[in-house]
Order: sequence, then structure tokens, then C-alpha cells
Amino acid sequence: MIQVTPKALGKIQQLLVRQNAPDGGLRLGVQGGGCSGYSYVVRVETAPRPKDQVFDFGGVKVFVDPKSLKLLQGLTLDYRESLMQSGFVFENPNAKKSCGCGTSFSV
Repeated sequence: MIQVTPKALGKIQQLLVRQNAPDGGLRLGVQGGGCSGYSYVVRVETAPRPKDQVFDFGGVKVFVDPKSLKLLQGLTLDYRESLMQSGFVFENPNAKKSCGCGTSFSV
């Protein structure tokens, strides 16, 4: 299961409207790379792929492919804003170590 905070849901809704994909969703995934081994993938897509797990949070959809789901199981996606930066924050219980920027991790 993946959790998404209310603040992250609001940001996803804004992104879907801005990208003209109101019926789409946010793709969360993992790919090899980054300074710690894996990096997160976040992008707006108009529809899920056939094998995706689709999480629906009150009409806001999140798409996750089966391989990524193994590494994202239990993840909480948040959105934070500060004077220095703003963006999605990944609280991943599977990550044993992450880089300073928070966009890559190892298991």
C-alpha cells in the first residue's frame, strides 16, 4: 500500500490540471541510478499502463508498475514547501540509505 498526504494530493491535482490531464494520474516509480543506487520517477500520465497498480485517493490517481511497487511498498508521499525548496518528499520504509537530496536511495 502507498499513502499520499493531503498536501501531496492537492499538488497532484494542480499538476494534473496544469498538464491538461484531469483524468490522468501521477506515475510513481523507481529506476536504477542516482547516487545511492535507485532514483524515484515522478511524472504525470494520462492513463495507467495495463499492469499498473492504480491507487485512487478520492479521485486522484497514482500509477505504480509492478517492479517499482516492491520497492515502494509502505511509501508515504508528501509535499513540502520552504524558503529554500519545494517538492515531493518520499518516506520509504524500504530505503536503508538515501542521498542528501532525497531523490535516490538504496535497499
